[in-house]
Amino acid sequence: MNQKELDKLSVSAIRAMCIDVVNKAKSGHPGMALGSAPIVYALFGKHLVANPKDPMWVNRDRFILSAGHASSLLYTMLHVSGYDVSLEDLKSFRQLGSLTPGHPEYKHTKGVDSTSGPLGQGIAQAVGIAMAERAVAAQYPDGSKIMNHYTYALCGDGCLQEGLSQEAISLAGHHKLNKLILIYDSNNVTLDGGLDLSFSENVKQRFLASEWDVLEVKDGNDVDAIDAAISKAKQSKDKPTLIIVTTVIGFGSEKQGTSKVHGNPLGEEDGAHAKAVYGYEYPPFTIPEEVYAFFKEGFAKRGEKAEAEWKKAYEAFKAAHKQEAKVFEDAFDGNVSSYIGEEPSFASDDKNSSRVASGKALNLLHTRVPFLMGGSADVAGSVMTKIEGGVNFTKETPAGRNINYGIREFEMASAMNGMLLHGGVKVYGGAFLVFSDYMKSAIRMAALSKLPAIYLFSHDSIAVGEDGPTHQPIEQLAMLRSMPNVNVIRPCDTRETYAAWDIALESKETPTALILSRQNLPILSSSMEGVRKGAYVLSKEDKKADVILLATGSEVGLAVEAKKLLKEKGIDARVVSMPSWFLFEKQSEEYKKSVLSLDRSKIVSVEMMSTFGWAKYAEHNYGIDTYGTSAPAKDAIKAFHFLPEDLCEYVLKNVK
Repeated sequence: MNQKELDKLSVSAIRAMCIDVVNKAKSGHPGMALGSAPIVYALFGKHLVANPKDPMWVNRDRFILSAGHASSLLYTMLHVSGYDVSLEDLKSFRQLGSLTPGHPEYKHTKGVDSTSGPLGQGIAQAVGIAMAERAVAAQYPDGSKIMNHYTYALCGDGCLQEGLSQEAISLAGHHKLNKLILIYDSNNVTLDGGLDLSFSENVKQRFLASEWDVLEVKDGNDVDAIDAAISKAKQSKDKPTLIIVTTVIGFGSEKQGTSKVHGNPLGEEDGAHAKAVYGYEYPPFTIPEEVYAFFKEGFAKRGEKAEAEWKKAYEAFKAAHKQEAKVFEDAFDGNVSSYIGEEPSFASDDKNSSRVASGKALNLLHTRVPFLMGGSADVAGSVMTKIEGGVNFTKETPAGRNINYGIREFEMASAMNGMLLHGGVKVYGGAFLVFSDYMKSAIRMAALSKLPAIYLFSHDSIAVGEDGPTHQPIEQLAMLRSMPNVNVIRPCDTRETYAAWDIALESKETPTALILSRQNLPILSSSMEGVRKGAYVLSKEDKKADVILLATGSEVGLAVEAKKLLKEKGIDARVVSMPSWFLFEKQSEEYKKSVLSLDRSKIVSVEMMSTFGWAKYAEHNYGIDTYGTSAPAKDAIKAFHFLPEDLCEYVLKNVK
């Protein structure tokens, strides 16, 4: 069998398996899987460098299926390539508890490099992966000898319609990420019908305008042409590359080229028709031995050889750069504890805003943690992410650890995910809290993928002031807290802010959102250890507590002042700082009851934002359930009754 015959047999086998997998599940998306099969075959068969025996090898090429609904194709490729995805796994596609879920999930299935499927996010993650590859290679002496791989992504028409895709494309072009190769399955069909219903732009010109190279393959079944295009893309020196491959959705089906084949199984009759078109006469769920042998001798051996050579290069690197090798290993393991250092001292007259405190902590940590990098969505001067003497991450200075994301909040969060998927860096990104709305879907992806991203959200209340309700967060904190596996920490002063940073950096599987104030906050009798427990008694009652004031952030200081006024009225109050619901819920019942020892009817939550969710802890919720107002901060705070005397009056009136 010559190579052309083997290519044809392999592509046919892959397509037939996708048909069988989706048919057995009675659900799935066969259309793109069938159209893109030659693309992914050419990539895995002739280019991708990865080792199925060591799926997490750090210098492997990464492949991101941005159009994650075509997961049957990815799982089939992993199976034939020698990964731990069996025929039985393929037969349990989309079933409860299987290794082959409806969309790819990072670390759930070996060989899957990212959780993908929400359209556009795979492209955006791939940009972050390519950024991390370049950064890690540059941050070590002789780093290019131990970090030098490609990042590939496959997308469809839907991915390129999402606004996020343009944020990502623009950022990648700006940074000249020449080792990023995006392959576009251009089949001119979306779920609702022909692409012309909603899309008529010139994709090639769009990418050229965004500083990409663009290659075109007119026949999506031409494996040689796809192979040649990928080879050419790998030679690019100063631009990322888009390869536009014109395909036929659902190729072989009687309904090929239409939206009817996008998300519905072909069924037995049409499946048989498609296999006849391919000339494929094997039984269902059968891969010919010649195909297995091709991938074993090609893909698997290529990856094993590459990793063996890399290990030799790494041992030489380690011998020459012992300390740097330790940092490299710690970076990929996510070990930061030995870098954080001792707790700093805090002046009793400290009155920094928590955003300023965060900036000071970040600058200190940058000197201690050599693999910490990040930036902001064009608000570095406001969120305090500027690093004193820091170097920007650019094509010319790839070792720089300060990233300018521009006004691209969604891409910033998605690129952070990509960088963490790649490994070797700890990353943070800053924005105003109100714009967490733009980032929400990527934050969710980080939580789902167990990626320890760090979000710095400043301007956390109506104290934003004159910018008004468009920029004053109300419901955003409740939104973030509602997300599983997201640790939201709202510190009340400088000490709590430093503790929050330590917690965020030490996390290995949970993203952390630091909620930071614009206004200055006095240093209180706060506790770094208390922050680790999520909530603690910051100001004890004198004798026996009549009421508990349960507060976060800037409102803890307010509660302390209100406690003094209540004492004058004969009310003995306890003030509890609760920077993190997430961490508090992880404590023992005994501890939780010791902090919130009174009945809910005697507990008042205090927060200058939505009261949504506070009812689980307190019967009385002192907050803001309307939008804000444009006024100087002190006037806005007064107008919404967040002065000590206002809180005192509320307690006297409402708590029996």
